[in-house]
Amino acid sequence: MARKRLLTGLQPSGALHIGNYFGALKPFVDTYGEYESTLMVADYHALTTLKDPLQLQRNILDIVKDYIAVGVNPERATIFQQSHVQAHTELTWIFNCLVSRSFLELGHAYKDKEARGLDANVGLFDYPVLMAADILLYDTDVVPVGTDQKQHIEYAREIAGKFNTAYGETFMPPKEQILKEVGAVPGTDGKKMSKSYGNTIPLFGTHDEIAKAVMGIVTDSKGESPEFVYAIHSFFKSRDELRKIYLDNKGKYKTLKEILINDIEAVVAPMREKRASITDADVKNILKDGGERARDIAETKMRDVRQKIGVTL
Repeated sequence: MARKRLLTGLQPSGALHIGNYFGALKPFVDTYGEYESTLMVADYHALTTLKDPLQLQRNILDIVKDYIAVGVNPERATIFQQSHVQAHTELTWIFNCLVSRSFLELGHAYKDKEARGLDANVGLFDYPVLMAADILLYDTDVVPVGTDQKQHIEYAREIAGKFNTAYGETFMPPKEQILKEVGAVPGTDGKKMSKSYGNTIPLFGTHDEIAKAVMGIVTDSKGESPEFVYAIHSFFKSRDELRKIYLDNKGKYKTLKEILINDIEAVVAPMREKRASITDADVKNILKDGGERARDIAETKMRDVRQKIGVTL
């Protein structure tokens, strides 16, 4: 039997942190080999927020290096750049002609930004339709997402149904694969680790950068065990291992942070070394090869779509 198709999108939004690793990268690396897997660098999606072309170019190269460094084999997954397959935007327009404004106004990301009084551009408003095109172009069976992204897959299923009703069976409704909850990785201030909070520990930072971030973790001087240090540490060692470490070092905050630094380094250092060996030229070749494979699949689907909607003479 043919393996099921899995697709995930990687938005090139900047340097990753250990929260990204445990929340998204590691779960993907642990499962992608079970499927015919596709990783799409979602550069057009990034345009809804990122307006610096040089930074976007750098981020595209970096996100591919990141995924390869953490264990994705480009020979076992198709890695491509969204903008290199023009069928994504073509199919988005076709889908736009099937959905209503009220349908898109239900989008969580758009509603949230509008509720906060922020400028919600049309790209953000139409984001779910482009994402539906991303998924449906490849007859995707499974899309790994967090619970907060489930709505995007529901949109894709709805849009597939609308097209199939109007023009005949064409698109297969995808299913979401809810990523196993690992719990939110806390940042150095105890809040969820996020670039927007400035509380991150860089995934591919140098030893000194990681040490500086860990030493900056907020601690409660009234307690014998630093809560936030332990919470981060629990992603690197089991509770049984940590119990002895934290009992043997009660009140020794500096020592506990140094142990955490060493445990982070044990995980990060090999990935950092591998990442440093990947050149920009390597990434461009990977994206070129992946783009060719993705275009072949997408164009086959689009020939059928164009025929059914009536634009092929």
